[in-house]
Amino acid sequence: MPSLNDIIEDMGETGRRLAQIGASDGAAGNISAFIGREELEPVAASLFPKKETYEAPHSGPDLARCVFVVTGSGRRLREIGGDPPANLALVTFDESGTAATLHTSDRRRFERLTVEFNSHLAVHHDHIRRSSLPFHAIIHAQPLNLTYLSHIAAYRDPLYLSRRILRWEPESIYYLREGVGVVLFHVPASDALERANFEAMKSHHVVVWAKHGVMARSELSVKRACDLIEYAEVGARFERINLAAGNIAEGLDEAEIYQICDAFDVQQDIF
Repeated sequence: MPSLNDIIEDMGETGRRLAQIGASDGAAGNISAFIGREELEPVAASLFPKKETYEAPHSGPDLARCVFVVTGSGRRLREIGGDPPANLALVTFDESGTAATLHTSDRRRFERLTVEFNSHLAVHHDHIRRSSLPFHAIIHAQPLNLTYLSHIAAYRDPLYLSRRILRWEPESIYYLREGVGVVLFHVPASDALERANFEAMKSHHVVVWAKHGVMARSELSVKRACDLIEYAEVGARFERINLAAGNIAEGLDEAEIYQICDAFDVQQDIF
């Protein structure tokens, strides 16, 4: 289990990387991580000494003693690494999982947590309940090419989208073997978006929010969730290049993708 300092460092590096690839313009995007059920490390008390009651968007026994680190609303992801206490907060649940506390710093530069935390916490809650995960990271970002493709009706079909963007690089089918999910447009931070995303994230590690962005999750690290966004985004970039060129490139054909799957024992039902 990584330390809180390690997780915060990963969040800072991930925020910078998302900005580098054009997936976090301005204050767009948010990150959260479930970091265990243990007592807070001493470093947590020094970084986030202020406490207040927090009305969490979800609660329940499966969240008992759970600890999350979350980005603040309106904060630039690229600036997390420069001053983590100004941009992040901790959320802790009590022994029953019904009461939550928000832990922040005197340098806090936000009024509330990201407005998308309802969608984050719904997915965290589900995977914690089903898998007893010791760690879980979630990113919402707005990568240019994936978001652009979601403005085209055909690409809002998850199977069509997956087949089109996973055919450009051999690594794609390995890392995104369940494909990329899609939820249709819903108002940001709404209950409707939360519900649709919750269902899609049950079976996918990356889900496109139509005309809005993506959500990605990883059981390994914040950086790995960012990697998954990059793998999907580079496929979308190839796809946009090919659309602009008049669809003249064929990409990997199905026989070649099957060879990759056989070589690396990839179980998939996309191709």
